[in-house]
Amino acid sequence: MSLTILLVEDNRLVSAAVRDLLEGEGWRVEFYANGNTAMNRLAGGVRYHLLLLDNEVPGATGLGLTRYARSLPRYRTTPIIMLSATDCGAEAQRAGADLFLSKPDDVHALIEAVRRLTE
Repeated sequence: MSLTILLVEDNRLVSAAVRDLLEGEGWRVEFYANGNTAMNRLAGGVRYHLLLLDNEVPGATGLGLTRYARSLPRYRTTPIIMLSATDCGAEAQRAGADLFLSKPDDVHALIEAVRRLTE
């Protein structure tokens, strides 16, 4: 399945590594380093199959983006993964994330998680 994934991550090294990993699976990755820019993309009607969000980004946080995405009808059931070094797993789940992965420890589980959530 060809997926389009929204990646919101402000660390250039992490975003490059994650993008390479996802694009290696044949998935299209749209990347933003700023939460407000990503929020504007979500509002603009672009359709993503999965949202992959860091919590600590400039502008809207990953938690704020998760809540915002869940408020939009087209993203109510879209899988959301919070990938963050911040220990915010419980908050991410309450905000509407489907899965929390810790950076850098859980990055190896990302491909399997994306597959499982988008089947």
